[in-house]
Amino acid sequence: MKILYLTHTQPDGTLSKESLEVLGAAVEISKNVSGSTLSVALVGEQVQAAADSIAGCGAAGFTGVSGADFGVSRYSSDAAAAEALVRTADAALVLAPATSRFSRALPGVAQRLDGRIDTHITGIHTEGGGLQVERWYYRQRMMATLTRTQRPWLLLIDAGVFPPWTGEAGTAPVQQVTVDLPEAARRTRVIGEQAASTDAQTIRPDAELLFVAGAGWTKKQKDGQTHVKEAEKLILGFLDQSQASLGSSKSLVDQSGEGQEILPFMSHMNQVGQTGATPRHSKGLSTCCHGEEPHVVGWRFVHERRAVNTNPGCGWARGKADVLYVADAFEVIAKVNELLSKD
Repeated sequence: MKILYLTHTQPDGTLSKESLEVLGAAVEISKNVSGSTLSVALVGEQVQAAADSIAGCGAAGFTGVSGADFGVSRYSSDAAAAEALVRTADAALVLAPATSRFSRALPGVAQRLDGRIDTHITGIHTEGGGLQVERWYYRQRMMATLTRTQRPWLLLIDAGVFPPWTGEAGTAPVQQVTVDLPEAARRTRVIGEQAASTDAQTIRPDAELLFVAGAGWTKKQKDGQTHVKEAEKLILGFLDQSQASLGSSKSLVDQSGEGQEILPFMSHMNQVGQTGATPRHSKGLSTCCHGEEPHVVGWRFVHERRAVNTNPGCGWARGKADVLYVADAFEVIAKVNELLSKD
C-alpha cells in the first residue's frame, strides 16, 4: 500500500507540532502494514527546509508544491496542490493534520479523486495487517471504529493523538510538482493577518493546564448578588500568572444571546465539550461547571482532572473528576492567585 504523508509548512517554513505528530503516525503505520511504502508531500511557499528537517523519517521520496500562491491558506490553491500531490504519489492512504487549512480543503480533494475522507481521527489500528481508524461522533456521544475499501482514503488526524516524530535532519531531494492555477483561482487574496495581542490571548494549546470556567461564575452568589467584574478579575489574574489555557462550558458562552451579563473575554472559541473543542492538556481544572456528560466529553484526552464546585453531588463527583474540591470557586481562585503572586 502506498502511504502519503501530506502537510503544509508554517509561515516560517517549518513544520508544526501537529504535522510532526501525523508524520509519527505515518511512519508507524508504514512499518506495521506489510508491503507499504511511505512518501512525503509538502505544500508551502518554501518546502525544502521542511523536507530537510524530516529527511531521516525513512520516506521513499519527497514531493512538493511551492511558491507564493501556496504560502497562504486559500481553498483554491490548497485543493489544487493537494490533488496534484496525491495523484503524483498514486497514494492509496493519505495522512494529514486536521488543521483549519486542510480541514477546509481536503474534503473537496477527496471528491475530485473519487476517494473518501474521514475527519477527527483519534486512533489508528493496524492489527492483522488491516487498517482501522477511530473517531468520535460528538453529538451522539459515540466512538466509532471503521474501515473503508474505497481508495484513496484521506484521514485528517486530530492534534495530540500521536507522539510527534523525532529523528535526524539531513538533505532530502524534493521533486517539485507544477500546479498552474487559473486566474479565477486567485480571486481570493490574503491581504494580511490580524491576531490578538499576547496579553489578550486566552487559548493556549501548548499550555500544561486547561482552566475551564462555567456559568456559575456569573450567577448569584451566596450574598444573593452577581459579581461578574470580580469573576473577570480573578480568572484573568489566574490565567496571567499560570499561563493556563481558558476553556468554557456551553452554558456560559450562550448567555450572551440570553441578555445576561457575561465575561467579556469569553467567546464560543473557548467552548469545550460535546459541541466545542476537545483539548489535550495534561491537566484540567474545572470551576463552576456541573460536570455533566455534554461538557465532560470534551475532556477525554485531559490526563488529570480536578474540579471546584459547591455541590458535592455534581457530575464531577460521580467519577468524572480525579479530585473534586467542594468549595467556593471565588474563594479558591483568590487564594491561588495570592499564592502564585508570591512565587
